Amino acid sequence: MDRHLAIIGGSGLYQIDGMEEAAWRSVESPFGTPSDEILTGRLGAVRLSFLPRHGRGHVHSPTDVPYRANIDALKRIGVTDVVSVSACGSFREEMAPGDFVIVDPFIDRTFAREKSFFGSGCVAHVSLAEPVCPELSTTARAAAEAAGVRVHDCGTYLAMEGPQFSTLAESRMYRAWGCDVIGMTNMPEAKLAREAELCYASVAMITDYDSWHPEHGAVEITQIIETLKGNAEAARSMVTGIARALSEKPSCEAGCDRALEHAVMTAPEKRDPQVAAKLDAVAGRVLQ
Repeated sequence: MDRHLAIIGGSGLYQIDGMEEAAWRSVESPFGTPSDEILTGRLGAVRLSFLPRHGRGHVHSPTDVPYRANIDALKRIGVTDVVSVSACGSFREEMAPGDFVIVDPFIDRTFAREKSFFGSGCVAHVSLAEPVCPELSTTARAAAEAAGVRVHDCGTYLAMEGPQFSTLAESRMYRAWGCDVIGMTNMPEAKLAREAELCYASVAMITDYDSWHPEHGAVEITQIIETLKGNAEAARSMVTGIARALSEKPSCEAGCDRALEHAVMTAPEKRDPQVAAKLDAVAGRVLQ
């Protein structure tokens, strides 16, 4: 199967050098309307798509991002690999603003979001012991380094509900838990990508030290925006490098595309036909 890379991220990634046949495409999903149209095209030998997580103009708050519709829509257009690029705060002195962190484990502290495609009528339980694709994460790391960015491995991502930033007490607590970065959008995105049998990797672009750092104090939006602008060029270069690497790898060997192999628990004769119909893109491979 040809690799089809999708980037979920912000406005700095709209323009990828060398992207051909680029066009915005509307994709319908039974799980609602995606955040925006999807920019689709080609980058060398790889199909490339870009989905603005918050919509162009930043119209969706972290809680209101239509995560299920986004992942379902990407699956419907044939995406095989998803790289999340997002702004994050850092809990570690050595993970400084401007650095990139390749996220591995997650701690999900969100509470107001739909977190699964499955439910009553068709129940499934996927493993999230290793929530990201190791091959895609390694590829993203190499591409980020080649772009001249200082990169850190295996960062634990604390997903908070938002939209407010952490209190000082929360920031200190998450740091004590052993978390490395904090953000508002990778959950339930990573969970849904696993249910959709997509390779998923997350790249955290550090913009600030959250509120724990005694010399930096409260998070400033102006600081975040300035750091993001500085990271945008490196992020675009990273995307180009990921696409180039995927063109040389016809498939992923980590098993992400078989995540639902033994996950669906509801017996075929007990499945709700309407629920199963909504799952045609996400789980059609195992429900047919």
